[in-house]
Amino acid sequence: MSDDLEQQHRRLRLKKAIKDLSAMKGMGTELVTVIVPPDRMIHDVRQHLGQEAGQAANIKSKSTKKHVTDAIESAISTLNRYKTPGAGGIAIFVGHVIVGNNKTRLTSTVVDDPPEPFPSFRYRCDSTFEISQLEEMLIDRTSYGLFVIDRSEAAYGLASGKRLHCQEHITSLVPSKHGRGGQSAQRFERLIEEAAHKFFKKATERASNYWLPMVQDLRGIIIGGPGATKDFVIKQDYFHHEIKKLIAEPFFDVGYSNESGLRELIQRAGSTMDQIELDLERTLVDEFLREVMQTNPKATYGEVMIRSALDQGAVQTLLLSEAITKRRVYWTCKECKKEWASTVDSATKSGNCPDCSSSNLTKDESRTVDLIDELSVLAGHTSANVRLISLDTEEGATMHSAFGGIAALLRYPIS
Repeated sequence: MSDDLEQQHRRLRLKKAIKDLSAMKGMGTELVTVIVPPDRMIHDVRQHLGQEAGQAANIKSKSTKKHVTDAIESAISTLNRYKTPGAGGIAIFVGHVIVGNNKTRLTSTVVDDPPEPFPSFRYRCDSTFEISQLEEMLIDRTSYGLFVIDRSEAAYGLASGKRLHCQEHITSLVPSKHGRGGQSAQRFERLIEEAAHKFFKKATERASNYWLPMVQDLRGIIIGGPGATKDFVIKQDYFHHEIKKLIAEPFFDVGYSNESGLRELIQRAGSTMDQIELDLERTLVDEFLREVMQTNPKATYGEVMIRSALDQGAVQTLLLSEAITKRRVYWTCKECKKEWASTVDSATKSGNCPDCSSSNLTKDESRTVDLIDELSVLAGHTSANVRLISLDTEEGATMHSAFGGIAALLRYPIS
């Protein structure tokens, strides 16, 4: 797999691990977290855990003492499989996790291929696992500030990676019209302009205060709005001088100045935000949706059709939803010795042999693999591109719900 695709897979595996780990709870302070950065010696960590095991002997509760000791011994056993922490380091999460009815089960999760190196050593024994370093790795540092405004409302937020975050929607009290005449007309016009000035100042100050702490990670600020207000706000220097340096041109006309306006702004500013995965993901899925509606589409979907297209070398870009949890499992029938593979999810039972209908089957754990990983490898055999699609966009959610999360743009139509 290419370096970019491998990084996508690492982030996806980490995201799944975080989801599983965050749901695990212990009866007491029985869950052990050990994080080993690349510059820490495995021998030193084993020695540290040995000392912690000695300290655990002082725990008064017999069950807690046993569970903590089991967890530390399991962590030491896991570390014994490694000579070095590797380029990214190793994280071990082990302990007796509550499984219901006051019962626990010893579980162990190892992360040894993080998308970024672990920054520091960590040992913690608590009722939950310490996953803050893992969560930090999923923060996408490629970000754009978004701001839309007219005289009646404004909204600002952030487009980061595949995510749109609307931080605040502000409405103004600026009157749109007045019916005063004579000498009162100028006075009311002045009052309206003063109210508008206060609103523009409030909206830009709040947006600037939101962006300033992250200014080093922002690639730019994208401005939009329904009319000429956005141009006026920029020309009159309402924004903080550090934020003004990041404002990108051109400014974009959008229909609204609320969260819907921010979404429209992303679509219109796609070429400007060329580093944001949100726009790339939307473009790929939109292209697939347009193509699949054609008479002879250069697109297909569903696992069976995708496998056929991969066998023919017809896939140009394979689109896989990050929400796919299925695995490819290899079976052997003990009765007739038939071997075959099937795609299953966590709730699927083993079933029966397709030849002799026997239920006496064995599963080859060494060959079992995530469906995403298997299809990615198959795509690599014909130099097809692979893109993992999240559920963080409307387009990604549509691909998962309507097309099963497996789709492809093709080099040529297939029957």
